[in-house]
Amino acid sequence: MKEDIYITIKAFDCSLLERCVKKFIDELKRSGAKLSGPVALPRKDSKFIVNKSPHVDKKSREQFEMRVSKRLIIIHDPTSTMMQMLTGLSFSAGVEVELRVKTKRAV
Repeated sequence: MKEDIYITIKAFDCSLLERCVKKFIDELKRSGAKLSGPVALPRKDSKFIVNKSPHVDKKSREQFEMRVSKRLIIIHDPTSTMMQMLTGLSFSAGVEVELRVKTKRAV
């Protein structure tokens, strides 16, 4: 059976995310991987509204917003050296990497 590795990279800072994705793709191309991506996934926006003071000035509030940007990279038919390289890569603080392995069924 053949395998695909789905790599989701998330970060709060979009410029930091782009630098990490570029570094990641350069490393994969250097190892000779067949890949698809990066695909920009929808950004998730979260808004928080907090009272400034619970007793005095109850109508006074602060608003905060958190934006999470995501990219998807798919590696087709990875080798064992690519798997070792993936586990050995380190990223900047604030960048989250998620790996999922999916097997393709032969038809």
